[in-house]
Amino acid sequence: MAKTALITGASGGIGYELAKVFASHDYDLILVARSTDKLQQVQAELIQAKGIQTHIISQDLSHADSPVALFDQIQQQELPVDVLVNNAGFGDYGPFVNAEWSKQSALLQLNMVSLTHLTRLFLPPMLERGYGKILNVASTAAFQPGPFMATYYASKSYVMSFTEALAQELEGSGITATVLCPGPTQGTDFQARAELEDVVFFKKLKLPEAADVARFGYDALERNQRVAIHGWFNRLLVFSNRLMPRRTVTNAIGQLQAPK
Repeated sequence: MAKTALITGASGGIGYELAKVFASHDYDLILVARSTDKLQQVQAELIQAKGIQTHIISQDLSHADSPVALFDQIQQQELPVDVLVNNAGFGDYGPFVNAEWSKQSALLQLNMVSLTHLTRLFLPPMLERGYGKILNVASTAAFQPGPFMATYYASKSYVMSFTEALAQELEGSGITATVLCPGPTQGTDFQARAELEDVVFFKKLKLPEAADVARFGYDALERNQRVAIHGWFNRLLVFSNRLMPRRTVTNAIGQLQAPK
């Protein structure tokens, strides 16, 4: 019997590439995103290419009541969730004092609260079956503060800490938890949505493809790896950051991301 993976933020970027990777390993899919049209396109593509069952659910997870609504809909359809992939998230750029609160609130709800709530909802059925995997997508931003993207960096630090703690709690239960930490990535709308296109630091980077990140994340999940940092350069940066005073690292990030 085929296993089923639930993937949030599946209409584009890393979420879309993760859907393709899981489909290539014969998983049935439940794909969640805001745009019904985009989800239908992904659904048609995967069904034609892989012949798997693909269910789509349009849901905006930046709303507080959306995790329960999503869970209830999946329960009503009697769809098992063997793998939960909490991928949906976005960033915001600029001085915090100038930030639009409605966007900040949606960011915190989506990146942290909905991710945690979905995990809490889908974990008990996994424990009842004695099998399950959870993949939470964080970022290399999780490893240091990020001036001019303060809430985004903080939200990803939360995701990493939460996932590591959960993985320890679940040791020996048959359920695993993995946090995927990519750096800036091509093939996503993250930079555009966060309004980062004009930041010199991001313009100069040679970014990895979303498909490479997705394959790396899937392999890390299958190995039951707790923390998976994509790319040797990112791993080197994370290691280097641990050797330097935290204020020095924060100052460096602030200089790289400061508005010009």
